[in-house]
Amino acid sequence: MAKTNPVEFIEQVRAEASKVTWPSRKETTVTTIMVFIMVFLAAIFFLLADQVLSWIVSLTLGLGG
Repeated sequence: MAKTNPVEFIEQVRAEASKVTWPSRKETTVTTIMVFIMVFLAAIFFLLADQVLSWIVSLTLGLGG
């Protein structure tokens, strides 16, 4: 692989950075809200799964009184 000098590297970095399209404020807000919703749903799912598995284990071991 050919080595590039630091100046050429900086020019390449600037060229690539100029190709980046940043999300709009609306896109960022919607994405953030969707992440929070998915985290909430995942937390509820794992809470319910843990409760069900805990109940099954306690019944299996005879600890469920």
